[in-house]
Amino acid sequence: MGKITAAITGVQGYLPDYVLTNDELAKMVDTTDEWITTRTGIKERRIQKEGASSDMAVEAVNGLLKKTGTDPMDVDLVILATVTPDHPFPSTANILCDKVGMKNAWGFDLIAACSGFIYALSTGAQFIETGKYKKVIIVGVDKMSSIIDYEDRTTCIIFGDGCGAVLLEPNNEGNGILDFILRSDGSGREFLIQPAGGSACPPSIQSVEERLHYVKQEGKSVFKFAVTNMAEVSAEIMEKNNLTSDDVDWLVPHQANLRIIDATANRMGLPAEKVMINIEKYGNTTAGTLPLCLWDYEKQLKKGDTLILSAFGGGFTWGSVYLKWAYNS
Repeated sequence: MGKITAAITGVQGYLPDYVLTNDELAKMVDTTDEWITTRTGIKERRIQKEGASSDMAVEAVNGLLKKTGTDPMDVDLVILATVTPDHPFPSTANILCDKVGMKNAWGFDLIAACSGFIYALSTGAQFIETGKYKKVIIVGVDKMSSIIDYEDRTTCIIFGDGCGAVLLEPNNEGNGILDFILRSDGSGREFLIQPAGGSACPPSIQSVEERLHYVKQEGKSVFKFAVTNMAEVSAEIMEKNNLTSDDVDWLVPHQANLRIIDATANRMGLPAEKVMINIEKYGNTTAGTLPLCLWDYEKQLKKGDTLILSAFGGGFTWGSVYLKWAYNS
């Protein structure tokens, strides 16, 4: 019997019905479809008109449980990555467990912005590898429309709403999560931040009037850091595990900007056909981008495929995960 690894045994996504196109955004702020497309690669994004992050998570997780034939009572742990929790507390993971009926699971929220899913995936894998747990659900969900200023062209064109979830189970065939590299640098916080709502700047009439509860971004600095670090950490995990570009079947990159994705693929020596891209349809769903990519491309994945997941987010946070796909769809 081989070493126990944590393998993804199912993936499911959920996207709201409402589609916000570039042309519609152009009626709200000074922009055009051409301007957005050439700079980001985004054509449209989904917006959740009603409900909270937990409601999207319920749809994704219920679909995941049905798809994998998993009894909600058998789930041991739920880790939910988000920057748009239903409330500061209790955790959205707790709310999700209650809504879905995962009564035997404990859970918590993890905040790492756009790197949230790979942080959560790496964390959840440890509980499987120890042999302590058999079924761990990792959720990446964000209702970014709830913290986006639709008068701010630097942010409103980028973000959308969505959710993805995966089931982790033990594997002893050599598939599953084999390595990860995670990084953070808090000195980058000023460049991508939601200034108000926490203990540093509690809600007040002034904070609302100054629109401080919305995401603020200094785009050039974020782009510079993202291009460099997301590409470097992806190449680093390949070098660490003696992987060449021929060994990698798929790059699963965070969907923030098409130019950042291209730079990462180029640094890894990967052709376009090995790169998962759906940014044109969904924009940046923050913690939801990576599982939504896996969901979109699931039918193309084969057991034993080598995947590199890579992300960069506010904080700054970034990292990469090396895994072997564990099943045929």
